[in-house]
Amino acid sequence: MSSLVLIAIALIVFVTAYKTYGSYLVKKFDLNDSRPTPAHTMNDGVDYVPAKAPVLLGHHFASIAGAAPIIGPVTAAVFGWIPAFLWILIGGVFLGAVHDFSSIVASIRHKGKSIGVIIDHTMGETGKRLFNLFAWLTLVLVIAVFANVVANTFVAVPEAGTASMLFIFVAIIYGFTVYRNNFPVLIGTIIGVALLLVSIWIGILYPLNLSFNTWIFILMVYVFVASIAPVWILLQPRDYLNSFLLYGMIIGAIIGLFLYNPSVKLDAYGGFSTSLGWMFPVLFVTIACGAISGFHSLVASGTTSKQLNKETDAKLIGYGGMLIESTLAVVALITAIMVTKDQYTATVLAKGAPGPVALFSTGVGNFLAELGIPKNVGVTFTSLVVSAFALTTLDTATRLGRYIFQEFFEREATDGSITKNIGTNSYVATTITIIASSLLALGNWKAIWPVFGSANQLLGAIALLTVSVWLAKMGKSNRITKYPMFFMFAVTLSALGQLVYKNFTNPQSTTSNYVLGFVALALFILSIILIFFASKALKQTKNEHKEISA
Repeated sequence: MSSLVLIAIALIVFVTAYKTYGSYLVKKFDLNDSRPTPAHTMNDGVDYVPAKAPVLLGHHFASIAGAAPIIGPVTAAVFGWIPAFLWILIGGVFLGAVHDFSSIVASIRHKGKSIGVIIDHTMGETGKRLFNLFAWLTLVLVIAVFANVVANTFVAVPEAGTASMLFIFVAIIYGFTVYRNNFPVLIGTIIGVALLLVSIWIGILYPLNLSFNTWIFILMVYVFVASIAPVWILLQPRDYLNSFLLYGMIIGAIIGLFLYNPSVKLDAYGGFSTSLGWMFPVLFVTIACGAISGFHSLVASGTTSKQLNKETDAKLIGYGGMLIESTLAVVALITAIMVTKDQYTATVLAKGAPGPVALFSTGVGNFLAELGIPKNVGVTFTSLVVSAFALTTLDTATRLGRYIFQEFFEREATDGSITKNIGTNSYVATTITIIASSLLALGNWKAIWPVFGSANQLLGAIALLTVSVWLAKMGKSNRITKYPMFFMFAVTLSALGQLVYKNFTNPQSTTSNYVLGFVALALFILSIILIFFASKALKQTKNEHKEISA
């Protein structure tokens, strides 16, 4: 069977879904461009800054599409390409894109605040504090892990380190010329992308050979600045320009894929029980980005909602951005299933194997070779793009950590004003977030990393739960978020339950196993508490609606 069938089906499904279901959601959520967004009503020139739709799509897409939509599908191919492909299609259209879109809309209706604040307004302050603590700790883990990933990449591929540092200066120049000197966006974009390519060329000629610890220090200094600097100086332009590298890689890969026309060699169905575990819930935790990822709700309600220029832009950025990521996930899946089972095992599953990113880079290198690009250049370019987006996820996660830390300490007065204290100071919030992440990055972060997949999907389930309660309180049908929420809680609670059982009952369990088991148990209990608060809020809402009807 030709893999062209898969990419063709995916493109048709995603375009159709965007035109139909995406438009339905716009009407369902009553998006109205005459209603000003927080980017305008609360414009402070730092966090709340309106951005044109293409620019904000670049930031949002670059932030959500690190290495995860590549690693997840390639790894989950062990279950067979049919289950993985169907989950990407169904999950992307009906769960992930709805999750991202609704998180943006719910946030802009709550002054651009995070899911935690929406929980405060719908389920109470205790629920907000529990969620914000969980989200902040998750982000600290994300920052620590991605700092490790980026630092190790820069040590192994020093050319990527040089290019990525130069990208920062290109972004700053773009930000000042376009946003402060009204330079035309189109011309600025062409020049900016050209400078990115020059940066890659310089990186190849003059690689930065630095130690791992040196890179960790440089990265933490960078994310500190990126977290507190106005978004128009660095975050917006860097993510926007970087997104063109990913767009170029995806488009080039798809065109090259049609020319290369690889046949599917991996099994259609690899079995319910594999080396990764049972298909349910492991498949739905392993393929997160590309189907549904809770981290997206933090980006959507954190940085994206504060920059949304008009309400209807949420369709392109939230729903459309997710479907673009799903397309990348399908391409990644194809690079895994076009090799034999032995090749796949040796590259992805075997001990000391190069890993999913290496398999993906090689596959895309083969596709780009069909366009006349030497394979080694294509593989190197793909690796550089993946590392660039890992750095993008790192700086966005740090800013989100700062937002959520500040919100945890915010007190809202009866008149709606926010009481400030030392915990709401942006420098304090950023410093504490970075210190915690640095200690974990240089420590034993691997001990709790196995719980991240479940924690990430738990974020998604809670975001869908929050939007469902919010819609119910407004007297609107919440089926579009309620049923996906049921499924995601079934996935995450099952995954957490398995982690608790496996780490506590194994006779060979170590201290790390017990720590992991306790973390999983704590998240399981958190889920039950938030479900209780949601049920209580929904019951109260139902009674209020009955009283109004009477």
